[in-house]
This record gives sequence, C-alpha cells and structure tokens, in this order.
Amino acid sequence: MTLRPARLTPADLVRLGSAGLRARPLRVILSALGIAIGVAAMVAVVGISGSGRAEVDRRLDRLGTNLLRIAPGKTADDEVTRLPKEAVPMVRRIGPVEQVSALGVVPDTRIYRNDHIPIGRSGSIQIAAADAGFLPALGATVREGRWLTRSTEEYPAVVLGAKAAQRLDVHAPGQRLWLGGKWFALVGVLEPVPLAPEVDSSALIGWRAATKYLGFDGHPSTVYVRARDDRVQAVRDVLAATANPAQPNGVVVSRPSDALAAREAAESALTGLLLGLGGVALLVGGVGVGNTMVISVLERRPEIGLRRALGATSGQIRGQFVAESLLLSALGGLGGLVLGTAITGGYASVRGWPTAVPVWAAVAGVGVTLVIGAVAGLYPAVRAGRLAPTEALAGP
Repeated sequence: MTLRPARLTPADLVRLGSAGLRARPLRVILSALGIAIGVAAMVAVVGISGSGRAEVDRRLDRLGTNLLRIAPGKTADDEVTRLPKEAVPMVRRIGPVEQVSALGVVPDTRIYRNDHIPIGRSGSIQIAAADAGFLPALGATVREGRWLTRSTEEYPAVVLGAKAAQRLDVHAPGQRLWLGGKWFALVGVLEPVPLAPEVDSSALIGWRAATKYLGFDGHPSTVYVRARDDRVQAVRDVLAATANPAQPNGVVVSRPSDALAAREAAESALTGLLLGLGGVALLVGGVGVGNTMVISVLERRPEIGLRRALGATSGQIRGQFVAESLLLSALGGLGGLVLGTAITGGYASVRGWPTAVPVWAAVAGVGVTLVIGAVAGLYPAVRAGRLAPTEALAGP
C-alpha cells in the first residue's frame, strides 16, 4: 500500500503562514510597512487627483459650462480691434442666448484707499464698468454688502473683486475710496470668480456712473454670454460676426470652462509622475518582503528539515512560504489602503473637496501587492522546498 501525503487546504496554508508571521512580529511590521508606504502613496495620489477632478466637476456643474467670453483680438495687420458699443444688444438678438453682460475697462484710472496715497501705488487694480446683469451672467456671488442695481449703477458706488479688496485691505461696505480723483462708496465685495479671474483684480462701477464721472467711452472690453446648454457650439460659431460685423476676424471667442478642464489635464500629468514614484516605493517594499522571506528560510532550516522528515512534501513547503509572503504583502497592502484613504480624506477635507478614492485604485493597490508578494516569496519558497531533510536538520 502506497502512502500519500495529506493535502493542505487553503485554510491550512493560511494557518501555517500566519503562524510563521506571528513568530516574528517586529520583522513582519517593518516589512509590511515598506509595502504599506508604497500602496498609501499610490492610493493617496490617485485619491487626491480624483478628489480634485470631482471638485472641478462640481464647480463646473455649479458655474455652468455654457458661458462664452468675447474679447477684442488683432486683425491681419496686427492692429488691436475694439468691440462696438452695440455689441451687447446685437449678441442679445441671437436666439439661444439666455444672458449677456459686458465689462468695460476704464483706462488711465486708479483707485486708492484715500487721497493721501502716492500716485502709482494702486495695487494693479483695473477699473471697469459693469451693468446690473453682470453678476448673474457670470454666476458670481457677493461676499459682503450688495451688488449694483439698476437704480444705483449711475451713482459713485464701487464693488471690489476678491483680490482687489485684499490689496486695498478694505472689506467692510460703507467705506469711501478715492477713485479717479473722486470719492466712491464701497457697497460690496465679491467672492472669487473662477470663470472670470480678471474680475477678482477689478474695481467695478456702474456703466452709467463710469460714463458720467470718469469719461468712459462706452466700448466693452469683454462680453460674457450664457447660451442654452445644447446650443453652445452653435452660438460660439456666430458670436464673432455678430459682436463685431465690421471686423469678425479681430474677435476672440473662448469658453472659460475649457481653461479649468485644461488645468485638470495638466494636473493629471503630474499625477502620473507621482503615481510612478509610488510604484517605485511599492517595488522597494516588495524587495523588502523578498529579503525577509530569504532570511526566514535560512533561520528556519531545522523546522523545514523536521517537517520534511515527518512527511511534508516539497510542494507543501513551497506553499507554506508563498502563503507567508502573500499574507505579509496583503497586510501591508490593506494597511497602505487605509493610510492612503485617510490621507486623501484629510487633504480633501482641508481643501473643502469631496473625497473620491476610485474603487479601481483600491483594488489595484491590493492586487499589485499580492502579485509582488507572490513574486518576492517565490524564490525563497523554491529554495526551502529543495532542502533535503538531512541537509536542513544539519543546520546552516
């Protein structure tokens, strides 16, 4: 009768592997830490990038992707064009257009906290005229005070953009500001406007007030258009010829939301680089696991010899050490997943972003660690399985 060795079930291999790990807890923790750092770096990079994209998408959903921007350009003769005074009413006649508003820069005009500030120290704040519908068209909001109304836009009142208020160090409505050699009352301060960053560094006054007090010529420098979501491209195609029929080639039409999307793409390229660095850290952790398993085989030669003498096969010895390597890698992978998710959550919370860790990143992180663990433990396992009982019991 031929005796056959007992077959080890997966549960038996897990028990054998975990017993080997429990015998050397400090070494296991240090080895698993190397894997955990690599996985945490990869998960955190992907998670922070995903959270950033989720924030961009959320902002675009809130601000809308149907905003178009019209600005003067240059002709074929390299001559800077001007938008006609009638640009806004002409654009408003386009069927799918929902809102139109304009911004008109008032040249050679400065704003100061008071009339004692030396000329030139204005903080690079541009003075611009805007109408009552300017704020709704941009989707902007007022942080302090109020926006200009149709009844107040003809009076000497000013609303500051977020950066302009910071540079002037004025934040409370009711203060007087020296603007264009006249006193203007501060009535409001805006929140940052992501789709029109030029507004953040502007001091905005009413269209009629700019004409009345500052000699504004009435030519818009930028026109903002809100179109129906399903007709944005169609509106974009006709805006140049509509806004400036005399010089349509000298009009620049852009979509501000595209700039946010482009910035997201640039950040994605950086994410790929950081992800590669996380992969290197994970590979270093895998080398540490392999080193730990090689040392384990050398230290446990008597144990291996005894098991072989009692009937364990080479395959069972190999399975035991591969199981130990997989468990060690899985421990590091799960720890890294928790750590990476915590880092992502903490960073997103500080920035006010939604936390978004892609499921594929979590699965891939743990999966890669198991593959690395299997590869790292394969050579030590094969080496252990080749030891003859007498050779193993004889010691190193």
